[in-house]
Amino acid sequence: MTEENKDTREHVIPGTRKGYEGEKVEGYDFRGDFDFEDMIEKYATTGFQASHLKEAIELVKEMRDEDAKIFLTFTSNIISSGLREVIAYLVREDYIDVVITSAGSHTEDVIKSAKDFKMGRWEADEAKLREEGINRLGNIYVESDNYVWLESWLNNEFFDDFFAEEKVRTPSDLAYELGKSVGADEGLDHEDSFIYHAYDKNIPVYCPAMIDAEIGDFMFYYRQEKDSDIGIEILDDWDSLINEAIEAEKTGIIAVGDGVPKHQAIMSNLFRGGTDRAVYISTGMEGDGSLSGAPPKEAVSWGKIREDDMKKNYTQVEAEATLVFPLLVAEAFKKYKPENQES
Repeated sequence: MTEENKDTREHVIPGTRKGYEGEKVEGYDFRGDFDFEDMIEKYATTGFQASHLKEAIELVKEMRDEDAKIFLTFTSNIISSGLREVIAYLVREDYIDVVITSAGSHTEDVIKSAKDFKMGRWEADEAKLREEGINRLGNIYVESDNYVWLESWLNNEFFDDFFAEEKVRTPSDLAYELGKSVGADEGLDHEDSFIYHAYDKNIPVYCPAMIDAEIGDFMFYYRQEKDSDIGIEILDDWDSLINEAIEAEKTGIIAVGDGVPKHQAIMSNLFRGGTDRAVYISTGMEGDGSLSGAPPKEAVSWGKIREDDMKKNYTQVEAEATLVFPLLVAEAFKKYKPENQES
């Protein structure tokens, strides 16, 4: 071998001068009987986002072991999808303490209590769908008549009573009374309504962008046509949400999706010096500098997530929520019994 070849090999295969002490990369072995729990356990050493999901599961278990106040945040597309049933389960079982979401969640939760959303296709003639009165949410189709029904229900069953004694209400008032009305209406199926179960369990539902969906559109029409004095006041809810955080001994955040709901959770926890645990499930891109793409480590720089020198107290699963959120709920909630509840 020439000296020249020796030099090039040093570039291509320099050799290891100091080994790295870490766990062996190893995935689940499908030989023999299948064990779901063992498969999830192997996510820890599978690498990539599987390992982040395993971190997320362990962090949520720690939240529950410490009896932390759990803030669950999600965007409205979560309720549009079949994850509505997963959210309803968490609320029904009283596993979480605070909900923060966007206005579309209220809109579509109430609609789904009466009407079905349908599976469609990603590839579609959008102009034709518009002509036929069908709205597309990815591969989920929502008929426009569903919103026609919602406006009628709100005008005939809800708004008059809601604004009767107090003209200016908060978004959390709206969620509470919506849940109460959905439960009281015999024509509606409230079994998988997260907003009903939040009312039933007295779990506050905060929505700082209350007008950013059809329910806001219909309040606009209601004010124009029936009562110009009505309104939605958000600062009182912000006061309440901040107190949810500062009065808690421990807090944890599970953010399913990004945007305003996630930020309201971490921002309210800033007032207590940051949350103790945080799990993000996100497809946001960090490179554009937006809050939606910001990873949890950035929130540490703002004081919204506490820095823990002893162990990692946050993680982000960079994955679409319908793929991974049910797995987290299955392992960290359905199957897991917190240490403080063990006999």
